[in-house]
Amino acid sequence: MIPLSVTDALNRPVTGLQKKNFRIFEGSEEQQVLHLSFEDTPLAVGVVFDTSGSMAKKMPKSRAAVAEFFQTANPEDEFFLVEFNNTAQISHSFTSEPGEIQSQLAFTKPKGKTALLDAVALGLREIKKSAKPRKALVIFSDGGDNRSRYTTGEVRNMVAESDALIYAMGIFEGGPGRLSAEEIAGPDLLKELAERTGGKMYPVDNLKDLPGIAGRIGAELHSRYILGYMPANLQRDGKYHKVRVKVERPEGMLPVQVDSRSGYRAPVQ
Repeated sequence: MIPLSVTDALNRPVTGLQKKNFRIFEGSEEQQVLHLSFEDTPLAVGVVFDTSGSMAKKMPKSRAAVAEFFQTANPEDEFFLVEFNNTAQISHSFTSEPGEIQSQLAFTKPKGKTALLDAVALGLREIKKSAKPRKALVIFSDGGDNRSRYTTGEVRNMVAESDALIYAMGIFEGGPGRLSAEEIAGPDLLKELAERTGGKMYPVDNLKDLPGIAGRIGAELHSRYILGYMPANLQRDGKYHKVRVKVERPEGMLPVQVDSRSGYRAPVQ
């Protein structure tokens, strides 16, 4: 099952596509699309929130962005909160009341360094506990990592084995010469983690744009297609198999952007 989003040039979700409009490739081999759905099913979302010292001036807008993201929630959705600086911790377990997480964030004080990879790893472990059919992590951070015990490779493998989407808001406000070491390294790390799952990293160059981007992510999470196929040559080799999805646009439709998982790790048995 491959979750994917289709958006237009203005990043608006494109709906109404049919199974015949999609082609899927595993490696270079085209596969048969067996299933396509477009449903706003309940979500489990882990909010992964950066509370390191570099976020001090960005904290008010980041809290506002979380509030805007929750405006797109459905009553059946559930959420948990991971906060991270020198370490990563579950600050609030699963709840269907977003206000509880907002209250928790109201007392957060930024300090310390950035254990981003540890936070993502913790979020991926925690979200497995949910029975919701769709899962996602939404990261609020200026990116980079200077404290984690997990390596990029280890987290990359965890992402490949998870069915959770990752979206990120990369908060990189600051002119040339004003960026921290974390911010310099941040875009590439956040972009890689998000795109491997079929999600996106939205760079935020101006803090006033942060709430609007958060609302866009929330809307996109509730506007995704689910495409299903059975590999023609299913190999239980434990290896990572690359997957690519293309859209055959109906006549008259303008170009679209497709974001989907880049692959899956096959089982060993």
